[in-house]
Amino acid sequence: MKRKSFRYLWIGQALANSGDLFYIVGLMTMIHGITGSAMLMAMIPFFTTTARFISGSFAPVLMDKYSLKSLLVSSQIGKTALLFLLMATCYALGEQEATVYAILGFVFLISLLDGWAAPASHAMLPRLVDPAELTKANSFVAIVDQMIQLGGWAVGGLLVAVLGGSSVIGLTFALSLAAAVFMKLIEDRHEAAPEPEENTRVSKGRSVQEGWALIWKKPSLRAIHVIYVLETMAGVIWIAAIIYVYVADALHREEAWWGYINASFFLGLMLGGLFGMRAAGLIDRNIRKFVICSSFGISLMTFGFGLTSAPWLALMFSAGFGVFEQLKSVSLQTTLQRSVSVHLLPKVYAAQSAMVSLVFGLSTLLFGFITDEYGVRATYIIAAALLFVSGCYAAIIRTRWPEAGQNAAQGEGRAV
Repeated sequence: MKRKSFRYLWIGQALANSGDLFYIVGLMTMIHGITGSAMLMAMIPFFTTTARFISGSFAPVLMDKYSLKSLLVSSQIGKTALLFLLMATCYALGEQEATVYAILGFVFLISLLDGWAAPASHAMLPRLVDPAELTKANSFVAIVDQMIQLGGWAVGGLLVAVLGGSSVIGLTFALSLAAAVFMKLIEDRHEAAPEPEENTRVSKGRSVQEGWALIWKKPSLRAIHVIYVLETMAGVIWIAAIIYVYVADALHREEAWWGYINASFFLGLMLGGLFGMRAAGLIDRNIRKFVICSSFGISLMTFGFGLTSAPWLALMFSAGFGVFEQLKSVSLQTTLQRSVSVHLLPKVYAAQSAMVSLVFGLSTLLFGFITDEYGVRATYIIAAALLFVSGCYAAIIRTRWPEAGQNAAQGEGRAV
């Protein structure tokens, strides 16, 4: 974790993620100021998810032609250029309806670049740290990300109030440019060492399918992604629309409690990440048990959260969910990184990104319908049931996962 390239990666990602968060806050403020339309504001996450699904699906084609570092740097430079054009466009058009449609167009284009940057970044991490420090590195990156998420919305709102939405976009441009500089400094020791089978030209169709095929054919990857799908479906319960209904209908509290619940959730994530760093060795030796126990822990926290009407108890369940979620996420992430060679890992992450985006989008519609028709408590009970099934599945297939210290380098072609 003391390697310079790892430091450049997480600093660059932290700057880029901060910029992305400020940019969303700034754009939503601008759209609301121009139109006052909640639907048009909601189009920002819709366009973001759609674009990332599209570009994530075709990311393997780019990964066959370019190095991960090249993809990261080019994506960040492209985002920086688009942010500059966005600022210029907003300045030229002013506050009129055409500005809103221009904003949505730029959101789509910027998110297309994110669609291949995210899997490239995830796949880059195991290349930059020692295998023995992988769990600790994943926990550290998770903590940094959650700190940004925890404080970013509040800081972004404050900046918008003081500077205005357009000035916040300018700040995002500066952060994006700085992120590109740090990513350019990364040195990937695996960059010039492709696997023999990757030297042959493959069709674009086969390249797109490669990550999906590997997930399906390799038992350890298939097991991990079944858990990811179940967890993604259940994770929809934390979107703003459902939490808003929960606060009003289950807790009978004012809107401020929506913020308290989110804050407690992110606090739990940070505590889980800190434990992951402190107890990286313990998690490594018992990684299967951590996945299973955290799966059941998440289910229990979700069930309690959905049934309670006591606000302070809801905060405790929310924080508990965050702790177990972080431990499970770090354990799964480390297991995935050890199950695939560093050269095939980018394509697996690209397929995973597309899969998660699709499942999350469809689950949002499904759980929105359930909330409207059967009430918000039913939504949380169903989510808890899905997470319980995930825990049972993890317990059943635990022998398919690598042992502590075992990784893809010990035999990529062998089913784990």
